[in-house]
Amino acid sequence: MSLESASTLPEMSEVWHQTLSWYPTNEQQNQLQKLYELIIDANRYLNLTRITEPEDFWEKHLWDSLVGVSPQQRFIDILHHGASVIDIGTGAGFPGLPIAIIFANSQVTLLDSTRKKINFIDGVIDNLALKNAHTVVGRVEEIGQEIQHRGSYDLAVIRAVGSVSACVEYCLPLVKTGGLAVIYRGSFTAEENQSLENAVNIVGGEVELITELKTPLTQSIRHCLYLRKVRHTPVSFPRPVGIPKQKPL
Repeated sequence: MSLESASTLPEMSEVWHQTLSWYPTNEQQNQLQKLYELIIDANRYLNLTRITEPEDFWEKHLWDSLVGVSPQQRFIDILHHGASVIDIGTGAGFPGLPIAIIFANSQVTLLDSTRKKINFIDGVIDNLALKNAHTVVGRVEEIGQEIQHRGSYDLAVIRAVGSVSACVEYCLPLVKTGGLAVIYRGSFTAEENQSLENAVNIVGGEVELITELKTPLTQSIRHCLYLRKVRHTPVSFPRPVGIPKQKPL
């Protein structure tokens, strides 16, 4: 599929308004459309996403990215006022690229360990002329120990694929004291909640809010976990590469 033949994303203005009390401007809608086209085109040679149909892409990548920074239908206030944001394990650029498109005042860092994916995102940033986004190649366990990143961000976001405790260990060391981390998940169990509470306490945070919602088109269950950094993270966290997954907190 070429850029010229890529399908058009649905506008979904009413659904945006009902679920986020907001909808994109025409310029933002055009940028989201261009992002979709670039990803579909690159998917021919990069394994970026299996979600390619317009409505699926809208729900599972665009809506999902933004609902995570909109607890209880209100965007996180700091995003309107020049927040520093890091997207951990961004992959094809989610949720970081939609956040950068919608919140032009924020500075968004997109972190991934795969150079090919970061090269693609660099191209998207140039193509969309996103002055507020840049990339970093690296492992979060190492980045979290570097002085220019540790305790440097107002907001950290991660769409979780591993254990909740590993996500906590990845996120909170990067966040300023008083800042916020958001973990995006599908299911979330009582056992996971106990693990979450334990990990958050060890790494210097507290659980501020857990939301459960349904996606607007397919009615799939989503959870977002909001963690407040309340004290400095001990210097031993994050632990070396692989340890957070192998030996969860």
